[in-house]
Amino acid sequence: MGKLQSKFRRRSDLYRTTREEGAESVPVNQVVQYDPAHTGAINCVTTVSGWGPSTAVTRGSVSVGKGVEGQVVVVYDWRAGRLRQSLQGHRKEVTKVKCFPGTTWIFSASRDKTVLMWDLSSGDEPLQEFCGHELVVNGLAISPDGSQVCTGSRDNSMCLWDIESGTCLQRNTISRNLVTHVCWVPGSTSIVQTSEDKTIKIWDSRSWQVMNTFPAKQHIQTHCDVSANCNYLLSSSNGFGGQGCEATLWDLRQPGCKMVEYRGHLQTTACCIFLPSHQGAPAMVATSSHDCSVKIWDQNTAACLCTLTLAGSGPLVSLAPCDFGSLLCASFNTGLHLLHLGPGPAPDLCQVARF
Repeated sequence: MGKLQSKFRRRSDLYRTTREEGAESVPVNQVVQYDPAHTGAINCVTTVSGWGPSTAVTRGSVSVGKGVEGQVVVVYDWRAGRLRQSLQGHRKEVTKVKCFPGTTWIFSASRDKTVLMWDLSSGDEPLQEFCGHELVVNGLAISPDGSQVCTGSRDNSMCLWDIESGTCLQRNTISRNLVTHVCWVPGSTSIVQTSEDKTIKIWDSRSWQVMNTFPAKQHIQTHCDVSANCNYLLSSSNGFGGQGCEATLWDLRQPGCKMVEYRGHLQTTACCIFLPSHQGAPAMVATSSHDCSVKIWDQNTAACLCTLTLAGSGPLVSLAPCDFGSLLCASFNTGLHLLHLGPGPAPDLCQVARF
């Protein structure tokens, strides 16, 4: 698929900003518009590595939409601005996608109660299907060694599957545990899970039992992420009118110990992620919200470093880091957005492309 407008200019040109006395910095160049990855709302976006000529460089994005189109998993080269593959196999809307780092494996969870596994190097047909949930699958995580996949559903259950055989190894159902998100703690046997009962649970993948349950928040927990050093956990909250709507930093070394809260969004905070660290820069986290804004925060002080509002975008439901300083954002109304975060203690956040 070709481009609607121009090719990407040199990175230095795209990211150059002008600054006037007392004014916010603004991009010099207009946002580059590429052919859209989706024509409607987007549910989830992630990045895939191990794809293209260099496995060390993240080159693509994987996203899923809503409605009939949402049954298709789209693989899009965000650098070249073109569609690479469309993966069709689900019978209902896809809710989550997850890629296994360093490979071309993609896992997709759906309202059709299944999870499918794909390999971009093996064509457009799914390699494996994981069936067993009774309702929509909202949680999806892959073990650090790539041998197992964890799923969570609105049927109150968490399941552990063998990737090679597709066999369900473990299943545990807990009353009122309507799963909203799942992530595997890097390099460990622990799995973090958020749910509509407003709690965060830590699972042991060996015993398939809950090791710890964090104190319930005031609102539903929508999303979670674990830091690369495995010390910290982020969770985000639904809400309205500034009530709720926060993200929370927890210390995984002291389960249930709340460190700081990131407050400033006016509607549900749908996604929260740790940003890749860079020498000399403060540790940062990013959040996206139904209030059409993305915020960058100082991880330790909870100070809001910058805010970007994408007018008319509708809810911003998913974020994914790309190269250092680049961030993908999924929206309901305006497709996928490529954002750039400038360096320094007071970084600028701007949109450089949309597709």
